[in-house]
Amino acid sequence: MPPADQNPADPAASRNAETSDKNLEETVCRICGLDDGELLWDRHGAPQYVICDCCRIESGLGDTNLPQVRENRGYWVAVGAPWHDPKRKPNKWDVLEQLSHIPPEWR
Repeated sequence: MPPADQNPADPAASRNAETSDKNLEETVCRICGLDDGELLWDRHGAPQYVICDCCRIESGLGDTNLPQVRENRGYWVAVGAPWHDPKRKPNKWDVLEQLSHIPPEWR
C-alpha cells in the first residue's frame, strides 16, 4: 500500500518512488572522467566531498550542475589537463580516453 501522502493514480508519485529506489552511486569524476573506484556520490545522490587526484575538483563543490561541470572541465582542459597528484598519473595516460568515461548526463 502506498504511503498516505501518495495517490496511487498520480504518475509523479510513482516516478518519485522509482527515483528513491534507484542507486545513484558514482565513482567517475564528472569533470575529468577519472574512475579510481572511490565513491564520489553515494547511493542517495549525496556527495562524499572527495578531491579528485586528477583534476582536483571536490565532489559536491565543483560538480553539482551541468553548467558548473562544463565550466570546470573547460578550465581544466584549457590549462593543459594537469594532474593534481602527478604520482597517480598512469604511464600511458590519454586525456581523451579518460574524458570518454564521463557519464553521458555530465558531458
